[in-house]
Amino acid sequence: MNQLDIFDIAPAKTVVIVGGGPAGLMAAEVIASAGHQVSVYDAMPSVGRKFLLAGVGGMNITHAEPAEDFRARYSANANFINALKQFDATALRNWVHGLGIDTFVGTSGRVFPTDMKAAPLLRAWLHRLRELGVKIYPRHRWLGWGEKVRENEPAPLIFTTTENATVVTKSISADAVLLALGGASWQRLGSDGAWVPLLNEHHVQVNELVPSNCGFAIAWSDLLREQHAGEPLHGVGLSCVDAEGRVRSVLSEAIISAYGIEGTGIYALSKYLREQLAQQGNALLNIDLLPDFPADKIIQRLKKPREKNSLSNFLRKQLNLSPTKLALLREFTTKNTFENPELLALAIKKLSLTLIATRPIDEAISTAGGIAAKELDKTFMLTKIPGVFCAGEMLDWDAPTGGYLLTGCFASGRAAGHGLVSWLKKPR
Repeated sequence: MNQLDIFDIAPAKTVVIVGGGPAGLMAAEVIASAGHQVSVYDAMPSVGRKFLLAGVGGMNITHAEPAEDFRARYSANANFINALKQFDATALRNWVHGLGIDTFVGTSGRVFPTDMKAAPLLRAWLHRLRELGVKIYPRHRWLGWGEKVRENEPAPLIFTTTENATVVTKSISADAVLLALGGASWQRLGSDGAWVPLLNEHHVQVNELVPSNCGFAIAWSDLLREQHAGEPLHGVGLSCVDAEGRVRSVLSEAIISAYGIEGTGIYALSKYLREQLAQQGNALLNIDLLPDFPADKIIQRLKKPREKNSLSNFLRKQLNLSPTKLALLREFTTKNTFENPELLALAIKKLSLTLIATRPIDEAISTAGGIAAKELDKTFMLTKIPGVFCAGEMLDWDAPTGGYLLTGCFASGRAAGHGLVSWLKKPR
């Protein structure tokens, strides 16, 4: 028996789920467990493609920090946060264990399957869904709704697919529909935002989809770009100021790229940097190149005799500054700063980089924005299209990497699935 709630079995209804990512598949499990006939349609050749790619470097399924701290990582409405309360990180781990997959907590608090892979988890999950009678139809692209046959029945969904090398249009009816189509990042994996105008046609407000957990552009010199693109910045302090004037900081890492800067620490601050860009046209990122060294200790070391060492060699020996960190100092300071121990220490502790743009949305790990909270009731049903529920990254919420994104998709898919089942029980 899985970890999901068991419903009183009601007369079976037909349910169509559009989107075969974590949110859609979780909703499918909930709804099928209640005894309904569930069909999942996805535009890609197979389901869970973004889920699998996210697990290439190690499947970070969730995070083990205290529940209140965990929920504070999300920028979302109260209804979404309540979904996280109902299916939190502990519940998600228990659900994974129910699939026969063990997990462990890493030193950073991140939770991984024991083998670090996404594929075994997805295989076990799809096996469970098949046992529940869930039917999956890949290569079906949703085009919107057709005309109602009868006024008191929901409008059919229109899909295109390819059969025998011929494009075929299908009209599919169901008692209820759940949309879990993702955001607009990683288009090659199916999240292309093509659903936005389809909902706009029904006067559903969709807040602009924008890049989240993304890289940022910086106007590097040709020299820095040519010599240091692809180089990491390990063990740095990264900080910026949010829209309310509060300092947001992380101790993490970043990567210099040809276009600017990216990496785990940058993604953690991306929401605040993106908001600065929207308000001011640029954003200021501060880097502490030596977070474990206080400024006075740095000054003390810089005042030691250089003897026959070059300045670069002297800084490397005294402060263990990598060539990339030295290059950043040279990029954003003057010769006078390098000759003054006090000024150089200040620059090492707070090197300010001006970010001029986010990278394109398709390069982002996730997107912020989506269906406005006011368009959904507490069961995640669209108030303007009764019988249509929404989940996952389509909704207007934001979260950093580290397992939070996946947990949000699982939790909202589960909540929307429960909402749909409850709606089907009501008399029409």
